[in-house]
Amino acid sequence: MRIRKVAIVGTQGVPAQYGGFETLVENLIGKFKSNKVEYTVFCSGRDYKKKQKTYMGAKLKYIPFLHANGIQSIPYDILSLIRCIRGYDTVLLLGVSGGIFIPIFRLFYSKKLIVNIDGREHTRAKWGFFARSFLKLNEVLAVKFADDIIADNKGIQDYVTETYHKPSHLIAYGGDHTIRDVSEEQQRGILYKYGLRRHNYTLSICRIEPENNCHVTLDAFAKFKLPLVFIGNWDYSVYGQRLRWKYGLLSNIKMLDPIYDLDVLYTLRKNCKNYIHGHSCGGTNPSLVEAMFFGCPILAYDVVFNRETTCNKAHYYANDLQLIDYLGMQNLKGENMLEVAKKHYMWKDIVRQYEALYR
Repeated sequence: MRIRKVAIVGTQGVPAQYGGFETLVENLIGKFKSNKVEYTVFCSGRDYKKKQKTYMGAKLKYIPFLHANGIQSIPYDILSLIRCIRGYDTVLLLGVSGGIFIPIFRLFYSKKLIVNIDGREHTRAKWGFFARSFLKLNEVLAVKFADDIIADNKGIQDYVTETYHKPSHLIAYGGDHTIRDVSEEQQRGILYKYGLRRHNYTLSICRIEPENNCHVTLDAFAKFKLPLVFIGNWDYSVYGQRLRWKYGLLSNIKMLDPIYDLDVLYTLRKNCKNYIHGHSCGGTNPSLVEAMFFGCPILAYDVVFNRETTCNKAHYYANDLQLIDYLGMQNLKGENMLEVAKKHYMWKDIVRQYEALYR
């Protein structure tokens, strides 16, 4: 039996402590991995103070002095790719930050390169003209020189077909890792800690960025006065800091910093009345997939990516007034979200699809 040696590049690393790509990696190397694959994961030496040689059976290699995100993601990905030139049957590149280097990389690496292009990073509102142009160039080069392209959403797949006239593989994210064994007593204690009652609050979890329409959500709840729990990195940007200053003292709104305790996140999702997903760009957002596994009504910003992810079975809004209308409705249904999640977003199926590409 031949072992396929696969290098994963483009994430902060594992153990997962940041975002969707990191959670993807942790599940690729986890319990559903076949014994025909051997992983090496490139990690940020600056983001991980404690260095490990292996994690869940995967080898870990650290890129020193660099963060995996922001402007440093470009040299971080380039250095990671340089270290992948020899010794691997497949390189899986998550995101296109290092796309500018791929033509050079391909001069020395002739085996399989798979690129998950993520969610059209160059369209995000936080970037200026030059940054958007550079990110677009990275995407163009990544698509051109990849052997296989992964799109995590039908909307992204259609974009690749229409823009680059190149086929791609539609592989989403799993979300069943969010289901945990948390006792009733533990849940009551967590809710008490945050001053919450069951099925009496709306929940939203995201990075605090303009394209996630955090201001729209907060405007709606400032007007409608229903309880809202909003978890995000408020202090990361001027945008987030301004929102916290404007809405942070309202008694019905709890603006919480990022929470990484999986038992706490499970409890907050399990007991919310509604879930709001305000993302307006990207592909299949992991936070939306994760929320779907709890069978609560989901109010999603009305863009093609969110409609594709939820199979057009969620509730969609385009502004704060439409969101308020939904908040005023009784007996919104969410059971169909769980059905969609179990059909499309199970990790055992996602892992199998990725491993099929390595062959």
